[in-house]
Amino acid sequence: MLGLQRRGVAFLQPKYKRVVLKLSGEAIAGSKGFGLDPATIQMMAQEIKDIYDLGVEIAIVVGGGNIWRGSTGEEMGMERAQADYMGMLATIMNALGLQDVLENNDVPTRVQTSIEMRQIAEPYIRRKAIRHLEKDRVVIFAGGTGNPYFTTDTTAALRAAEINADVILMAKNNVDGVYDSDPSINKEAIKYENLTHLDVIAKGLKVMDATASSLSMDNDIPLVVFNLNEPGNIRRVVLGENIGTTVSRD
Repeated sequence: MLGLQRRGVAFLQPKYKRVVLKLSGEAIAGSKGFGLDPATIQMMAQEIKDIYDLGVEIAIVVGGGNIWRGSTGEEMGMERAQADYMGMLATIMNALGLQDVLENNDVPTRVQTSIEMRQIAEPYIRRKAIRHLEKDRVVIFAGGTGNPYFTTDTTAALRAAEINADVILMAKNNVDGVYDSDPSINKEAIKYENLTHLDVIAKGLKVMDATASSLSMDNDIPLVVFNLNEPGNIRRVVLGENIGTTVSRD
C-alpha cells in the first residue's frame, strides 16, 4: 500500500505517523562502553533517516549514561540533585552529536533542551516542537525533564504525551524484547510478545521506571521494546512488523 510521501517519492504506509524514539546513552557508546562511538552513531543516523524518508515525524529522547551516571555521583558522595543535573548536561552533549550526524545525512534536525542554553539549542517549547515535526524536522529532546529525580524514560513518556505521539520506540542494546528474567543470565527466560503497562508495573519488569510506565498508561501511549543492534529494526517496527515486545494499556 502506498502512503506518505517525502521529497516527491511514494513509500509504504507506516503504522505510526509520529513517534518518540528513546535512545540510551549506552546505545550511543556502542562497544566502546563510554562516550560517543562514531560507527554506532552513524548507524543510528542511517536507521533514523530510513524512517524519516518514509514520511514519519520523529522525536528523539537521548540518555546520558555513556558520559555520566548517577551511581558515579553516589560513589563521590554527591548530592542527588547535583548528580542528576550533570546527567542532564550529558544528554545535551549526546543530542548535539546526534544532530550533527543526522544533518550530515540530509536530515534537518532541531535540539530542544529543558535547561536553557540558547547559544547551542532551543529551549523546549511544546508548540514549537510540534511545528518542527509538521515541517519535516527531527526534534531531539535533551536535558531530561529539567528536574532532578526523573529519568529520561520519564522524559520520553512525558514528551510523547505532550506532542501526541502514536508510540514510544524503546531501542535496547542487544535485547530483543521484554523477558521475565535476564536472558543473559537465565537461558530459560521467557520473552513476552505483548504486555500491559499494568503488567510491567505489577511484575516489576525492567522496561522503564514506574513513573514513566504510569504516564504511558494514563495517556494510552503504546510502547515497543526491540533490539537496536539489528539493522533495519526501527523501520520494521514503524511499518508494523511484529518484533520485540509491545506494551499497551489493554
